[in-house]
Amino acid sequence: MARIVLAPGVRRMSEKGTAARPWRQAGEPTFSPEAMEININCRLAGALAERMRESREDLTRRWLERIAARVEIDPNRVFPTDELLDHVPLLMDRIADYLQDPADEIAADAPVTGKAIELGELRWSQGFDAHQILKEYEILGGVLFAFLVRTVDEVDEECTRSELLACAQRLFRAVSVIQQVTTTHYLQLAAEKVREREERLRSFNRMVTHELKNRISSVLGAGQLLADPDIASDEGQRGRFAQMVVQNAEGMQAVLENLLELSRMDPGVRHQRNVLLPGVAGEVCRQLREMSQARGVTVRMVELPEVEVNAAALELCLTNYVSNAIKYADPEKPERWVEVRGRLDGAEGGPRCELVIEVEDNGLGVPEEMREQLFTRFFRAHGETVTGVEGTGLGLSIVRETLEAQGGRAWAEFDCEHGSRFLMALPCRRAADRQGAGAGAASAA
Repeated sequence: MARIVLAPGVRRMSEKGTAARPWRQAGEPTFSPEAMEININCRLAGALAERMRESREDLTRRWLERIAARVEIDPNRVFPTDELLDHVPLLMDRIADYLQDPADEIAADAPVTGKAIELGELRWSQGFDAHQILKEYEILGGVLFAFLVRTVDEVDEECTRSELLACAQRLFRAVSVIQQVTTTHYLQLAAEKVREREERLRSFNRMVTHELKNRISSVLGAGQLLADPDIASDEGQRGRFAQMVVQNAEGMQAVLENLLELSRMDPGVRHQRNVLLPGVAGEVCRQLREMSQARGVTVRMVELPEVEVNAAALELCLTNYVSNAIKYADPEKPERWVEVRGRLDGAEGGPRCELVIEVEDNGLGVPEEMREQLFTRFFRAHGETVTGVEGTGLGLSIVRETLEAQGGRAWAEFDCEHGSRFLMALPCRRAADRQGAGAGAASAA
């Protein structure tokens, strides 16, 4: 048992329960906090550090279990690689070293610092927020302090009360330094993401301003011409310019609706509505039912895993893909169809897991010389060759921006015999995604 030895001049509490004041004797040096910090020969600190090294595997297990119990992530993904998992006992050793000798600072180029940076990057990719990272290290501190409380009475070393407090202060500082490294790197990644989003927003604002300006100019021009008596008396010209006003007004409405959807799916908003993927796909099909029936197109949903997705973001992207497939159906084909499929890629092979959604059709396809520009703003692959299809050329660029803001991507493939295949991918962030995919596969079988 650790024996608390009173410093010279300090008297115990009296039998009556009144605290005795620790008077300083004549000639006795004054107490300095720095003296506590440089007292590296504290025998209790050395004994506690050795016990911590011996128990590092058990401490690692306790920390991992506490983290896994707080977040919706598979325990195997808390520290998903052997290299990262192996660094946790190293972290315990480094904290023990500092507990024993506070002069041995944790250097910026130390291996444990590099792993703390790697942990910050991992937590960013897993969708943790800053509070969760701080809580993660709070849990580590709690695990280590609980260990010291259990162990200190088993150590047969003399120590003063100041030395006991020094041990606690050293432990707190060691955990704080490593926490600061992880959190700082996480916040740097977050700041980079904010800068990217701000640049995308500025670019998007320029794009929308340009589009609305052109639309308004067209409406004003057509409206002024309709006021001309000669045009107003000509039914054919009057109808043509009236239609121009309607088409441009509908275009402006479409742009504003896209802006509204983008505001709903902003990844910075805390209270997002998450629903199962089949539900989103079903809602998209319901909204586009009249359009598909008018063009004689059958929309089918095939093998959609039961995973949760951001409702606004996926509905916006999937509506764009499916509506484009319906718009550009091949009128010469007796059977016209669009298929929506989904799958989980990488669910079994490690920490990276993507939800991939495909929208394939047997429509007109995209001319080879146009394919590289598909996701650029204001581009329409069939703008001059297909009549009766209105659009702003913004849809696919908005899909790309939306998915990239969610950490995903958008692309197209043309290896099918006819038509085209448009795809989107989003990172999986929940352990339940794998369970849902397995349940969906079992029910399909």
